[in-house]
Amino acid sequence: QVRVVESGGGSVQSGGSLRLSCAASGNTYSKYCMGWFRQAPGKEREAVAIIKSDGPTFYAHSVKGRFTISQDNAENTLYLHLNSLKPEDTAVYYCAADIPPMRHILNWFVSPGDFGYWGQGTQVTVSS
Repeated sequence: QVRVVESGGGSVQSGGSLRLSCAASGNTYSKYCMGWFRQAPGKEREAVAIIKSDGPTFYAHSVKGRFTISQDNAENTLYLHLNSLKPEDTAVYYCAADIPPMRHILNWFVSPGDFGYWGQGTQVTVSS
């Protein structure tokens, strides 16, 4: 069992930055992939960034070069650094944990169904 709790959302202007945090707990957490998803109003939840337990990172094309996923294993905390934010980044951001099929990550067709443990979400709003 893994429990994840997000924090750090907020409202910023276009071009601004935010850092999201996700506190994870559970005795198998260190073996899991961790990911950030987002869901905008009227849209499906989509994967934003994934980090494997051994460190490799993967990003959606729309955020590559602007967002950075990282983890502090000593603190059991996952981060998402959001830079150069755009209004289209406005969404509820969710932290997730599980062991998804590697082929889904490598080909970037990660879906919410690949992850079984979810946080409650944190709102990010970017104004123009």
